[in-house]
Amino acid sequence: MWTVLVSLFLFALFCVAVVFSVRAAQTARTPQGAVGWVVFLLSAPMLAVPLYLFLGHHRFRGYRVARRESERVVEGIKTFADYSKPDPEKMKINPRPFEALAHLPVSRGNGAQLLIDGDSTFKSIFEAIDSAKNYVLVQFYIVRHDELGMELQDKLISAVQRGVHVRFMTDAVGSYGLASDYLETLRKAGVDVADPREQRGPNFRFQLNYRNHRKTVIIDGEVGFIGGHNVGVEYLGQDPKFGHWRDTHIKMQGHIVRQLQLIFTEDWHWARNEDLIDALDWAGNESDQDMNALLVATGPGDETETGAMMFFSAIAEAKERLWIASPYFVPDIDIMTALQHAALRGVDVRILLPDVIDHRLPWLAAFAFFDEIRKCGVRVFRYTDGFMHQKAFVVDDTLAAVGTTNLDNRSFRLNFEAMALFFDSRAAEAVDNMLRKDFETSYELTRTLSQQPTHIRFGAPIARLFAPIL
Repeated sequence: MWTVLVSLFLFALFCVAVVFSVRAAQTARTPQGAVGWVVFLLSAPMLAVPLYLFLGHHRFRGYRVARRESERVVEGIKTFADYSKPDPEKMKINPRPFEALAHLPVSRGNGAQLLIDGDSTFKSIFEAIDSAKNYVLVQFYIVRHDELGMELQDKLISAVQRGVHVRFMTDAVGSYGLASDYLETLRKAGVDVADPREQRGPNFRFQLNYRNHRKTVIIDGEVGFIGGHNVGVEYLGQDPKFGHWRDTHIKMQGHIVRQLQLIFTEDWHWARNEDLIDALDWAGNESDQDMNALLVATGPGDETETGAMMFFSAIAEAKERLWIASPYFVPDIDIMTALQHAALRGVDVRILLPDVIDHRLPWLAAFAFFDEIRKCGVRVFRYTDGFMHQKAFVVDDTLAAVGTTNLDNRSFRLNFEAMALFFDSRAAEAVDNMLRKDFETSYELTRTLSQQPTHIRFGAPIARLFAPIL
């Protein structure tokens, strides 16, 4: 009897594996991903079927995209943009690919201030929260119940006591360890909390592989922040394991803040099934800096590969210089080819990565890609002054970007991300100066994979097998 039950179970498991294989072949985002899943499912169904349930979803179904459904807001932004169209002489890059990916137009009238490292970032964010008059919108991938988390909590509660409406949201996976007392304290004080443990979506469905990786603060629809910092003392350089934490945020003003706010309404609607459109200010002012800018939000709910396409579009525009800073380098084939082609065209292509290990698997996998790009002229730099976590790039003297998107498949296909793009020579110069200082505390990689220590030589090719989910 027992033998019969085991046989029936194995037969049923194999049938499920076949069904999942067909689904993977039909819906996987890349041919490599499809082949990988089919082989894995049919050869090791006992292990592959459970993993496919958690990791094998290909598009995030059911995610409401406010940009499409709240047409009056979108049309209002576009109408406002008609009065703030960029000066053609200042737009040295064709914005159409970026606008198509964002479903929003590039506009002038924007301002930007780079916030380098945690102290300057959170000083600026806390000052902005203290100045809020009407509302504060807060979203971080990771929030910790430590000294910095408590300071944020105090600032938000103080804002509520002044009559400011505060909305707070975090990610179920990123803030998995956040104590429920932290959220309850906020809620009791009057903060409107989107509890990740109660929201719809990845926290209880077989979609744990999807993460909302955005780090956003918006004040009264006038000032916005986005970048690489989460809320934890390690982002202030206080973790002895990592030491100095090198990261970048950006403070923004102008139309791009309303675009960032529109993305927040999408995420809030998904978390709370509540529409904020009528509760927020969509008018706002322009910045005296008068920069051309666009907020590009990407994620697995999009119909196209928006994350990879954004990087591809930037790489394709580079004529002289393309510098990218990212904590991880696990690109797909298209981005690899684009980087190699740019270098072959004579573009100064540099990839800045941390030498310190944060997550070992993606750190190892990156070594499996270095030889290919370096042969074509791409230069790889390893940051040594602590851990580098920033996500930024600069193209020639025409485009600069800061946000949450890493140069890896997870950011391209599995995470909800956002990047602030500034089509302006002043923004490009600011990022240029920032990265030049980072290069001064880095070394250029010259050793091939075969010259690396044993654990890297053998570990990198194995780690690369997991590239589709890293």
